[in-house]
Amino acid sequence: MSTPSPIVQIKALGFPWETIDPFLFCAYHDDAYPRGNAQMGPDAPLAGRDIGQDFSRKDGWSMYHGESVPGFPGHPHRGFETVTIVRRGLIDHSDSLGAAARFGGGDVQWLTAGKGIVHSEMFPLLDAAAPNPLELFQIWLNLPARNKMAEPHFTMFWAEDVPRFTATDAEGRKTEVACIAGRIGPVDGAPGAGGPLAPPPDSWAAQPDADVAIWTLRLEPGARWTLPAATGDGTRRTLYFFKGRSVNIGDQDVSARAAIEVRADLAVDLHNGDEASEFLVLQGRPIGEPVAQYGPFVMNTSAEIAQAMADYRSTRFGGWPWKDEAPVHGRDPARFAKHPDGREEKPQDRAATAA
Repeated sequence: MSTPSPIVQIKALGFPWETIDPFLFCAYHDDAYPRGNAQMGPDAPLAGRDIGQDFSRKDGWSMYHGESVPGFPGHPHRGFETVTIVRRGLIDHSDSLGAAARFGGGDVQWLTAGKGIVHSEMFPLLDAAAPNPLELFQIWLNLPARNKMAEPHFTMFWAEDVPRFTATDAEGRKTEVACIAGRIGPVDGAPGAGGPLAPPPDSWAAQPDADVAIWTLRLEPGARWTLPAATGDGTRRTLYFFKGRSVNIGDQDVSARAAIEVRADLAVDLHNGDEASEFLVLQGRPIGEPVAQYGPFVMNTSAEIAQAMADYRSTRFGGWPWKDEAPVHGRDPARFAKHPDGREEKPQDRAATAA
């Protein structure tokens, strides 16, 4: 009997990346920003860009919705979560709850929008003498109907705390794994006790049988590694092959810039090609509920979308305590988080203190 192929389907990567329930959206930003100016924006001409709506990647970067600093000024969300993984560069977060953060270099922000939040995500260019590269993923994870109106929740996973391990094959070639959510390899056991960090309490990822995982993989040239089978029943899994040249998956050669859905119930053998390759892995058991979406609102019915729009118009989801729509947090590059209750937190300082 022949061994079944682990590959279900392969699709080319666009922008944003196509996702599978329980995920709603995944954007990969890789911007080669130039040196910064006095306003922490790009020290480069902005002519030819649709400022406030610039996704051009002209010269290798975009302003997005920013006018002087690149990024995404204040905008609302309801009914889902954002998971933002910053691999290079910095993000300045500000929100309608009064929370603020500067994070990057492997940090992860996990934000449960729940019943409603407004937040700003700006990309300050702090280095005035050299380029300011920025690389990040933003993933939207749906909430089940019972949790769509949960209280918003703000969580930081500092890079120093994200579980990581390196596997070495018989030829000495390495595969590096970062575990943002879900158990894998030596990242086992209870969250925080040899296991992954704990997701927000109302997250689908916090459900024991949801089998949600978010991992990044980096394979050295020629490396071999086996992605273990998922443990959940009905789990679906996608590998986003976003950097590299080629990889062999279950005896099928696949080129980079591809979304590869694989059978989650099978272990998947990866044999990398002749240059380093990188993957984002998203998996989970589908929520399996109707999805009604209008821009930044994701609910189960059109009536709930109409209510979300009305609520936002009348309440602004708590108002906006910042002086402008696109706050940045000064020139000090130190990472930090200030929670809605005034607690302040920094990397390797898990005992947050009241302000």
